[in-house]
Amino acid sequence: MGSSDLYFSCDVEADGPVPGPYSMLSFGFSVAGGFDGSVFTPRDPLEHTFYVELKPISASFVPEALAVSGLDRDVLLAEGAEPAEAMTAAARWVRERAARAKAFPVFAAYPLGFDWMWMYWYFVRFAEGGSPFGHSRALDMKTLYAARAGALVRDSVKGKMPSRLLPDRRHTHHALDDAVEQAELLQNLMMWDGRD
Repeated sequence: MGSSDLYFSCDVEADGPVPGPYSMLSFGFSVAGGFDGSVFTPRDPLEHTFYVELKPISASFVPEALAVSGLDRDVLLAEGAEPAEAMTAAARWVRERAARAKAFPVFAAYPLGFDWMWMYWYFVRFAEGGSPFGHSRALDMKTLYAARAGALVRDSVKGKMPSRLLPDRRHTHHALDDAVEQAELLQNLMMWDGRD
């Protein structure tokens, strides 16, 4: 490993509020760029991506949560990837890209709490070798914006951000689309000086 960070934007779609009683249905990763402590180097967020749809792990689900992604649980029960296979493949993919960049992998999401909770739990529960991000190598884009803008966290929403920070892509609730969209947001935030 080198002395820089490689940021992996991640988005999760799930059928409930917490892992275990409910299931993660899909997730996507997009490599957003690297940071050496002083310079952020963006990467094409479509160049390195990972996406998978998973077999549910429980019978419980919240219909409103399921409706957000539009994924079909019956199809996923029949055709979704086994969680152990999916999480092991994702962990290997993250580690390989970080090793090629001679960097430490850093998980990034907007907001971090929901996506990290699901991914960390699934990595620990199902992936060979556990989480490629350890237990704490994660960056919350919402907090990053709040710190740079001098804004309250509760006000650090996309609707209040300067328009030049916002990605051109739509937020579709397809995990890979949204991971790519958020990779662009992270790039903009990392290169922003905090001024309008």
